[in-house]
Amino acid sequence: MKPINFNEVLFLDIETVPQHPDFNNVSENFQKHWDKKSSYFRADDETAADVYQRAGIYAEFGRIICISVCLILGTDKIRVKSFASDDEKALLVDFANMLNGWDKTGAKQLCGHNIKEFDVPYIARRMLVNGLKLPASIDIAGKKPWEVNHIDTLDLWKFGDYKNFTSLALLSDLFNIPTPKDDIDGSQVYDVYYKENDLTRISTYCEKDVLCVANLLLKFYGKTIISIENMVVA
Repeated sequence: MKPINFNEVLFLDIETVPQHPDFNNVSENFQKHWDKKSSYFRADDETAADVYQRAGIYAEFGRIICISVCLILGTDKIRVKSFASDDEKALLVDFANMLNGWDKTGAKQLCGHNIKEFDVPYIARRMLVNGLKLPASIDIAGKKPWEVNHIDTLDLWKFGDYKNFTSLALLSDLFNIPTPKDDIDGSQVYDVYYKENDLTRISTYCEKDVLCVANLLLKFYGKTIISIENMVVA
């Protein structure tokens, strides 16, 4: 793997939910679109409404409620910041302003787990939907692979093998990266957001995930991981 300066890597992770709390709140046109989209993966005895909780993973039917980023400071500290809001456009404006400032500091890198297929495309699509200009580091349409300055821990782990997906949780256990066991997981974000109205809890979960991504990359390079006690929340 290519040498990198860990202090010049911005790690990120996002949390998403469906556009609406319930399928009945979806407009008639988008109910039809979701019915067609979900027909490719739902079971024969399931309706589009039954699988609407899964709409959050598609940028056309979901929205971003939290983006957490972190920077490694020196060798043993990490600073984390979350952009979380019920107002997606406001969240994305704040994130874009931060990222534009980051882009101006030089040839830095973005890192995430499955960032190339999920996080970055999702953020870019939702920015366009909200009428926002893309920051340079995620405006990658038409670029050649070697022109995209992103580090994907899933991509690194595949070593060219594209047959299956390996979760961040599995790799964390495989590499003995301590993760809190008293937190939610991705499958619970919908309920925590729409039923418990607890965006703060989701932000905390996202921050711990982005720390996990940073530690996974450190492990890949044979470095010492950073404990959650050394995580500073901005």
